[in-house]
Amino acid sequence: MRRVLVINGPNLNLLGTREPAVYGDTTLPALESIVRTEGSELGLEVATFHSNHEGAIIDAIHGTVGAQDGIVINPGAYSHYSYAIHDALLSVDVPAVEIHISNIHAREPWRRTSVTAPACSYAIQGRGVPGYRDALRKLVNDAAWNHETVRYGEAADQVADLRLPSAPGPHPVVVLIHGGFWRDPWTRDLMDGLAVDLARHGFASWNLEYRRIGNGGGWPATFEDVAAGIDALADVETRLDLDRAGVVGHSAGGQLALWAAARPSLHPGRAPDASRVRLRSIVALAPVSDLADAHRRGLSSSAVEELLRRSPSGGAERFAAASPAELLPLGVTQVVIHGTDDESVPVEMSRRFVARAQAAGDDVVYHELAGTGHMELIDAGSEAWALTLPALSRM
Repeated sequence: MRRVLVINGPNLNLLGTREPAVYGDTTLPALESIVRTEGSELGLEVATFHSNHEGAIIDAIHGTVGAQDGIVINPGAYSHYSYAIHDALLSVDVPAVEIHISNIHAREPWRRTSVTAPACSYAIQGRGVPGYRDALRKLVNDAAWNHETVRYGEAADQVADLRLPSAPGPHPVVVLIHGGFWRDPWTRDLMDGLAVDLARHGFASWNLEYRRIGNGGGWPATFEDVAAGIDALADVETRLDLDRAGVVGHSAGGQLALWAAARPSLHPGRAPDASRVRLRSIVALAPVSDLADAHRRGLSSSAVEELLRRSPSGGAERFAAASPAELLPLGVTQVVIHGTDDESVPVEMSRRFVARAQAAGDDVVYHELAGTGHMELIDAGSEAWALTLPALSRM
């Protein structure tokens, strides 16, 4: 992946003045400058194109053949009805990622369906201008290491990406669970860089997607998906060593990773689920490890209450069944890594969780990284990741 064309469609020339509460105050020239700079940092040559006209966008897509290695496209309102752009994307053998600045799933009903996204390899929406950077990274990571997307359920988000090392197996396997406070715009592409690096170091990776708040998730669907997604490993690939399985989760995904070690029953009267995959190690990167505390702190506004559909006073049983801090001991080796400059999940939460887990008899290793924030922990070149790989190698 070397050359990428970023296409912006109708009305995006009005960025900065058109509905800034929805689209932000970044102008189109500033956005194009940002994506060229970010592309250069990723080793890409980024060209930009804008048009308000459907035919011109189609011509630009056709022109990528032999000239570009990837496409990032924001079709604007054309995404909701332009089958001509859909067909153009399918007609060229150039991978494309669709991007929307706003969260189309939370807007007017007619905006919630994209007819162009199925012609793309991936879609990112609701992350503002930084979503363009994520789209470029998605193209780079997909080109770096092949993966197979495997379905473990019938819902659109019940999928996982399997990446295998180049050497013959069986391979130890790492389940990756992304964060984003369990909300719809944040998806498994956040963990792609880690998945690629795991493959380079001889690990298979299972980059798990799950239903999230705003897209069919919340209690109990999000938790059922994590359980079912992990169990599905037993069915999808014979080259995996399921006796050497670990989970790496970040932020809200760290909460789900720790929860997965305990796997309590999600329904009254039902016996606890027994995983068919033996988890030997959990690496929790800035985990939301105490949901009651997260609710008290108001992390990401009302995210915890939206997830569990209850407050602690009205849903004590759900908080007890979902919060890792209430499920101790987890009975599996844990590595918790947190940065002191984390503004999304306070480092104090991990300090207290680790102390409680150790007091409960769990084998827990804690790394606190001075001057480190939240998102740095899922950078494959970070100090946090350098600490994670040795922990996984001991599985």
